[in-house]
This record gives sequence, C-alpha cells and structure tokens, in this order.
Amino acid sequence: MSIDSISMKDVREFIATLPDVAAIAQVQEAAARRTRALDEATHAGIVAGSRARIKDNLRPVFLRRLTGTVQERNRTGKRAGFLLDEASTKLLRSDPRNNHYRIPEETKRFRLPGNGLPVTCLELIEDED
Repeated sequence: MSIDSISMKDVREFIATLPDVAAIAQVQEAAARRTRALDEATHAGIVAGSRARIKDNLRPVFLRRLTGTVQERNRTGKRAGFLLDEASTKLLRSDPRNNHYRIPEETKRFRLPGNGLPVTCLELIEDED
C-alpha cells in the first residue's frame, strides 16, 4: 500500500483499533517526530545573513511585520537573533505601543535583545533593492 492510497479516514480508523494507551502513545510520538522534522525542514533556510520579516504569530504585536537580518541561531536552532533594518528601527522607535525597547535616536539598526526570536515567527524575504 502506498502512502497516496492511505486517507486520513484510514488513519483515524487504524488509531481507533489500537488496543491500549501505550499503543496510542507510540502513534503520538511518531506524529510529534514527524512534525519536528517537517518544521526543521521548513525553517532550514533561515540562516545568519538572511533577510526576513517577523510574521503575525509573534507577540508582542508591535514587532509583527518588521524586517531585518537574521543573526546567529541558538544552540538548538529554534531561535535566532534579529537585527532590524533602518526602516523597521524607525517604526519600532516611534510605535506608541512599544514600551519594551528604548532605542536611541542615533541607532540606525536595532538588534532585538534577549535570546532571539523563534524561527517559526520569521519568513524569508527577497532583498528590496
């Protein structure tokens, strides 16, 4: 049987036949491993030097849609430093909702402090030259 011939209905019916909680837990673990692998593959291209935009799934909301350059990823690869470009630095500096970051007027590009942004909150963008 090929993967193309297995429907979600088939999967649900199979899970319904499992004999105990331990068997269902094995299915859950396999699904979690597959989800992690897909997530890692999806975000593998987010590397230091890439241009990116902060997606709409990040809080605080005033950081959403800001653009900049991805910095180094952390040890686990789940988070990355982020250096805002000049336009986004100006936007963040003047945003009245921003009560977290104090950006001096002479700062052209602001690096968001802390342990980085989740890479799942970043989308790669083309250079807008």
